[in-house]
Amino acid sequence: MRLLLFLLLSSPLISALKFDVHAHYVGQAKKSERCIRNFVAKDTLVVVTAKVGGTKDDGQMVNMHIKDAVGNEYARPRDIVGEQRSAFTSVADSAFDVCFENILSPIHGSNGANNPTRHVELDIDIGADARDWSAIQAAEKLKPTETELRRMEELVAEIVNEMEYLRTREQKLRDTNESTNERVKWFAFATIGVLVGLGTWQVIYLRAYFRSVILSARLGGYKNSFQIAED
Repeated sequence: MRLLLFLLLSSPLISALKFDVHAHYVGQAKKSERCIRNFVAKDTLVVVTAKVGGTKDDGQMVNMHIKDAVGNEYARPRDIVGEQRSAFTSVADSAFDVCFENILSPIHGSNGANNPTRHVELDIDIGADARDWSAIQAAEKLKPTETELRRMEELVAEIVNEMEYLRTREQKLRDTNESTNERVKWFAFATIGVLVGLGTWQVIYLRAYFRSVILSARLGGYKNSFQIAED
């Protein structure tokens, strides 16, 4: 409980993710593309805030692409300079990627810079953290303590829902494992039955074969004895 309370209180203090995106020409392999992945539940508000350094005339163009693992696209802003904010509501329980690419203009080039880059500061707010609590406080005339309690209440509700989702997912995986084990068991029984049947058929066939061989040999011996007696 203390750990949960600490995480709730410290969540607003978490700083944004900072990294550099290297530039490349159009048509080259996108080895310098940077993607940040996060998981979000269905019908959850997500606000992506990106602060990109540089200027419009430095020969670089930073594009951002937000998409999820099931093929849904949420935003594709191009030529970002400064702050860019994109908000969307997820349509599925899935991971989503925030990708950045830095395209180098063939006209301006790198302006004499070796290995040009753009600095990016990325902040992703999900669920209760994505809501504008200042506007809610002003609209509902709440005290700062009441606003913080409301935010913590929604965070706790999100944690409970996520735990319920994990429990449901674990139950589905357990049911799948049990079903697979049941199928494997019956497949093993069927394999054993086939092997026993095949072995029984081989024994019967070999016994009949050897009996026919012995009978043929005896009949041949009788014929030879009859021929000797006649002579």
